[in-house]
Amino acid sequence: MSESVSPAVLERVLRTLADTQKLPLEQVTPDATFEQLNIDSLDGINILFALENEFDINIPDESARLVRDVRQLAAGVQKLIDAKPAPAA
Repeated sequence: MSESVSPAVLERVLRTLADTQKLPLEQVTPDATFEQLNIDSLDGINILFALENEFDINIPDESARLVRDVRQLAAGVQKLIDAKPAPAA
């Protein structure tokens, strides 16, 4: 399985992060680390809740603890979206 993130998912992750942290969108880049963005563990919890709501996914706590930058976060979100069962038609 590849670690590629769709542009739409990446855009939504960046926007959710910027909105949650009250940061300018241009400051939140895929290569930014949480440290560079001054995101602490409490901020991280708020971001996880926002992403869970945005994408209708459930982010496991143990996975979240390993994430250190925006690209890893987006890849994790993409993986959870890809693992979701398709909606019944």
